[in-house]
Amino acid sequence: MYDVLALGELLIDFAPKSVNEAGYPVLSANPGGAPGNFLAALNKYGCKTAMIGKVGQDMFGRLLVETLNQAGIDTKGVILDPDRFTTLAFVSLDASGNRDFSFCRKPGADTCLTPEEVNENMIADGKVFHFGTLSLTDEPAAAATRRAVELAKKHGLLISLDPNLRKPLWKNEADAKAAMEWSLHQADIVKISDEEIEWLWGLSPEAGAEKLLKEYGVSLVYATLGPKGCYAATRNAHTTVSSPSGIHVVDTTGAGDIFGGSAMSRFLQCKKAPSELTEEELTQIVRFACTAASLSTQTHGGISSVPEMEAVYAKIAE
Repeated sequence: MYDVLALGELLIDFAPKSVNEAGYPVLSANPGGAPGNFLAALNKYGCKTAMIGKVGQDMFGRLLVETLNQAGIDTKGVILDPDRFTTLAFVSLDASGNRDFSFCRKPGADTCLTPEEVNENMIADGKVFHFGTLSLTDEPAAAATRRAVELAKKHGLLISLDPNLRKPLWKNEADAKAAMEWSLHQADIVKISDEEIEWLWGLSPEAGAEKLLKEYGVSLVYATLGPKGCYAATRNAHTTVSSPSGIHVVDTTGAGDIFGGSAMSRFLQCKKAPSELTEEELTQIVRFACTAASLSTQTHGGISSVPEMEAVYAKIAE
């Protein structure tokens, strides 16, 4: 049985490594895509996972599948498409390591997954199904995502969501909000940033979490606060955890995904429903996730930057 299955984009992040004499960036290719980063953290921390998606039958697509396999992620749900290129993302970083994205996805292979290609048997063999909204930007992947959520609910899986707003990938903001609203109404566990809460409703992280719990039927909310940490809440407990100090940030790519996967790994270890978590358990989950995500920013990339469990606990012990 799988602890977590995820559906969505797999892509290559090209991050700036240096600048050549003409002023052009020298780029380093890193495996990425939010669901892949999320699963990589789960695998690193002892969970069994699987990926559902599509890449191109090309050099980068094959590399991505190989990378997931090396990370221990089951890839039998990943299709290699001979007619589409693997999606590419070009990342620019500011002085603080914060990133901006330009996507080569017109269309990318990840947007071409069809509902018929979603493996129901894999989903039926899982505990948690995870998705984001990037697979809802284009058809047929949007229909495939809705189908996968339907199957996950049919088979009694917990639904996990990271909205992961990327405005450049949407035709307009109204479509992005509609997709995000639909997704939030499907989810049991939500990891959402303070910026996304502000964009959706103009609320504080705490008020946004309360709205999700009361109006959307969500059971557990992680409202991430960037470098400040995270506010987390269920209907019966809440906590605020600060990020660790002494972190030299190089690249924040994938940090939110690694937070989500790390938090999920610790939540599953509790063997409880979200509503049954105590404040102490919720705090321990969030502290681990904040620390893992912070440590991941010290190197480039997403999948490749998940820190070892020993390093996370050593940092917590400080």
